[in-house]
Amino acid sequence: METIELKKVGEIAPAAYDAQGRQVGFVHSIETGAAVDGPGMRFALFVSGCQFRCLYCHNPDTWKLHNGKVYTVDDVIAEIGKYASFLRVAGGLTISGGEPMMQAHFTGEIFRRAKHELKLHTALDTQGFLSGNLPDEWFEPIDLVLLDIKEFNNERHERLTGKPVEPSLLFAKRLAAMKKPVWLRYVLVPGFSDFEDDVEGLATFVASLGNVERVEVLPFHKMGESKWQELGLDYELTNVQPPSPELTHRVREQFRKHGLTTY
Repeated sequence: METIELKKVGEIAPAAYDAQGRQVGFVHSIETGAAVDGPGMRFALFVSGCQFRCLYCHNPDTWKLHNGKVYTVDDVIAEIGKYASFLRVAGGLTISGGEPMMQAHFTGEIFRRAKHELKLHTALDTQGFLSGNLPDEWFEPIDLVLLDIKEFNNERHERLTGKPVEPSLLFAKRLAAMKKPVWLRYVLVPGFSDFEDDVEGLATFVASLGNVERVEVLPFHKMGESKWQELGLDYELTNVQPPSPELTHRVREQFRKHGLTTY
């Protein structure tokens, strides 16, 4: 197995406990019938906290860690457990955000217990920025990674997210070395992530990994604009329109030409 050098960037939140010594974390929301966050029907746990400031983020209220509601790990496992018999045959658990690795102590324990106690298929939805802070063992109970790579060109990636792309690309290589299945997610924003050469570079990179089961090209939408306004934030993409069917087709075809299953 290829060894990928870990580069620590950013910081994960320290483990937190309540007055009774129970591990706690901050949860933004829960969706019990999610159909777009991994295979089948999912119990989707959205946690708070994220280092990225994506211009198209539809949940900017997840950026700050303490904006969420406090849950114990036991609370979350008990809630998931209500649906476990159904989820075992219909789907599983997905932890999204925000960025789940920001609360790695909390989310890691939920993944461990969901996998080994509830016997569920588990998926992590992440951009991978903080992955260098965590050992390979942290990913052991995770069956699938939904990996968001926002742009292949670093300058354009920073324009979109405020952060460099290298940690995400290193994480992708690390997942390949671990033989961890990946679904790649790519948000297509006209004028920001639709550059033909960048898509070609990303498609070439992704095809070389050998563990990417599918690529989801997600057309940009402005569903989160009202939240930005409510939070007093400047939404820069007001005048950006969703990609045309022709543009979306072109980008999907670029991935398909490299032998990738694309939606």
